[in-house]
Amino acid sequence: MSSHATANRSSSVASRPALLDAAGLRRALIEAVRKLSPMHLVRSPVMAVVMAGTIVAAIITLTGNAPLGFGLAVTAILLVTVLFGNFAEAVAEARGRGQAASLRRARQDLVARRLASAQAGASETQVPAAELRPGDHVIVSAGELVPADGEIVQGLATINEAAVTGESAPVLREAGTDRSGVIGGTKVLSDQIVVRITAEPGHSFLDRMIALVEGANRQKTPNEIALTLLLAAMTLTFLVVVATLPAIGASVGVKVDPLLLIALLVCLIPTTIGGLLPAIGIAGMNRALAANVLAKSGKAVEVAGDVDVLLLDKTGTITYGDRQASHFHALAGIDADQLREAALLSSLADPTPEGKSIVRLAREQGCTTAEPDQADYLAFSAQTRMSGVDLLHGRQIRKGAADAIRAHVLALGGTVPAELAGRVDQVARNGATPLVVAEGRHVLGVIELSDVVKHGMREKFAQLRAMGIRTVMITGDNPLTAAAIAAEAGVDDYIAEARPEDKLARIRAEQAGGRLVAMVGDGTNDAPALAQADIGLAMNSGTQAAKEAGNMVDLDSDPAKLLAVVEVGKQQLITRGALTTFSLANDVSKYFAILPALFAATVPAMAALNVMQLSSPRNAVLAALIFNALVIPALIPLALRGVRFRPATATALLRRNMLVYGLGGVLLPFAAIKLIDLLLVLDGASWRPAIGLGVATLLLAGAVYAGIATGFAGLSFPAQAEGSLLRDGSGQVRASAWLSQPFTGDGYFQARPSAANYDPMAAAGSNLARSNPALAERVAASTAAVAAREGVTPAQVPADLVTQSGGGLDPQLSPAAAQLQVARVARARGLSVEQVQALVKANTQGRQWGVFGQPRVNVVTLNFALDHAARAP
Repeated sequence: MSSHATANRSSSVASRPALLDAAGLRRALIEAVRKLSPMHLVRSPVMAVVMAGTIVAAIITLTGNAPLGFGLAVTAILLVTVLFGNFAEAVAEARGRGQAASLRRARQDLVARRLASAQAGASETQVPAAELRPGDHVIVSAGELVPADGEIVQGLATINEAAVTGESAPVLREAGTDRSGVIGGTKVLSDQIVVRITAEPGHSFLDRMIALVEGANRQKTPNEIALTLLLAAMTLTFLVVVATLPAIGASVGVKVDPLLLIALLVCLIPTTIGGLLPAIGIAGMNRALAANVLAKSGKAVEVAGDVDVLLLDKTGTITYGDRQASHFHALAGIDADQLREAALLSSLADPTPEGKSIVRLAREQGCTTAEPDQADYLAFSAQTRMSGVDLLHGRQIRKGAADAIRAHVLALGGTVPAELAGRVDQVARNGATPLVVAEGRHVLGVIELSDVVKHGMREKFAQLRAMGIRTVMITGDNPLTAAAIAAEAGVDDYIAEARPEDKLARIRAEQAGGRLVAMVGDGTNDAPALAQADIGLAMNSGTQAAKEAGNMVDLDSDPAKLLAVVEVGKQQLITRGALTTFSLANDVSKYFAILPALFAATVPAMAALNVMQLSSPRNAVLAALIFNALVIPALIPLALRGVRFRPATATALLRRNMLVYGLGGVLLPFAAIKLIDLLLVLDGASWRPAIGLGVATLLLAGAVYAGIATGFAGLSFPAQAEGSLLRDGSGQVRASAWLSQPFTGDGYFQARPSAANYDPMAAAGSNLARSNPALAERVAASTAAVAAREGVTPAQVPADLVTQSGGGLDPQLSPAAAQLQVARVARARGLSVEQVQALVKANTQGRQWGVFGQPRVNVVTLNFALDHAARAP
């Protein structure tokens, strides 16, 4: 599926919920209180120590060993700190439960039609689906729900999997293919199938998904365990340090207030990351599921962020996967009509997109040959690597791989023209796939099948390379074709004419070098490689063996999703690292608040540490504790949604995080603690009017006005208010309809020169006058390049294809500039000129309000429409 393709999605487990609704808030608050149980708190050493401090502070206060008001305030703040930490985890779990609820609706108490055997005519009995066991066979007809997970052993059917994947478009499942797996709870829309059950009751795909998203089976990842141990060690160290302070104070004649000691301990230990750590782990799996990827463990999500090598199938991942016939190349002495007729006849029964495109191209070029009344069609097989047709009077036509056709012709006693090798090599060097056509003992020519590299893949691979991730393309194409596509896509390496064992060998070789490897697979023959890889992303449409072998399952069955999985893993690691940095850094300011409060009264030299000039020791303690508590809920949205991921090297990420979260973690608490201290000492006489006026102004100007303007825009123009965003089939934002962006490949319309690569200098004024020779030379060179690309004369090139727009990022073209590109795009896409022209017309915008401006074509929305049309059935 294209990175631009759109899809009609129903309510899905992958839909991204709001952070929390009212009902979810109530449940999370109740759950936060329940998590005060010692059995839960012991799993978080930091929060356990804070809770212990809360109990000790309460005892000290109630026994009269501390001022009642101050003691109760400290106790309450410490309790709220623990509740906030529990609340963060409860919110993350609540979001998971919301996703699980939609899955439960797909699970029903079904009645299955169990067969005595898989043989035709076997008797059937009706039994509850809960009684089905692995190895049982059931029959499912159109309109019925699949009773349990299994594999189709007879028949084929279209199935609606929206209840599980959220994708409303039906999918085809067929016995004996890599798309034979079916999921319990999905609905058969057509035909009838026999399914062999593969899952025990309670262990189905839906059951595992529900358990995972609810967190019942969530295990801590290795990094999470390591960080928990580090936090426990730091907590123990600070506990020992604080425990020795009374003795040290007594030796110099200083009596230390026990409540201040508890406050010091809580401020020393990393409570922020301690409270947010469980939520970060749960949110990581939720983000994977939001991309419609089921991670079987949190470890899989985390490892995805550390991968060094990506093994990617060419078809469907790097290219669109729907190769289309673009040219017929007849050999010397062969009439082009003869080649077209032979290609058409050999493809009439070919159900593949390639076969259909051959028939379509032959018809478009004038071939009117009717389908023969009597013909024996030979289907393509991996062994023969060719297909064809046997007609009356001994006429045999074959098409297939060059070496297979060569061997076939030689076996019949024919000869292979020397010209053929050159033709095949030329097609392969163009990045296309050559199919050779032969009739009897004579080679007629070559069919060129063109596959288009997905838009943005080259830039995506460049980003991965910048992060230190190598990409390896796996393809069954010959080495020349593989090399051409690899160069166009920008991958680091490729494996041509790959077999399943080649994938496994490459994974083992990379792992032997100490590298982590990720790959995609959907067939039974991919299972060994999926199991061997550190990240094995199996397609939901694939076989049961592939889904069991992988540690992730893509519900959308989009091979390109592996790139999104890596980003989710990176975001998980970055989020945990950023919040850990912030938590440790903001402890520094709390030292400067608590230490002077402890000793300044009896050790005057300690007053120098009161750099914030806090009003009193008790207010300093309360201000530090209040900030310590409030920072946890303030960071909950960041922990759940994750730190924004931007592709960069490890060094650049470290530098940015240290600057933003390290330096910010040091400076922010100084200001916040000082502000809280000021609020604690307000007498209300002079401050209250000023603060009231300031708050009123802030609310009116910053909230009320902004809310009214935003609300009006959102209600009146909802799409435009959100930026006219365009999303792909997985719901990911790919572009805005009002911002140009670069498109590569002949299958796309090209916009006018602009800052589509977001280099601001590309849209800046050149200061070149119309009479300046440099401007004339630049326009002439651009005009010649466009003319060569479109196959026209320079005089036919409209001016807007070679000149920038005033805004620099405008995606519109004149209708004439779009019309010039129609023929090229139609050829590359395998669409008719009429189809492309219809899409151009549909994406042409008229005059503004019918009066102002000129008609214009939106190139971005047009290219999105093309991506959808090229894969429409």
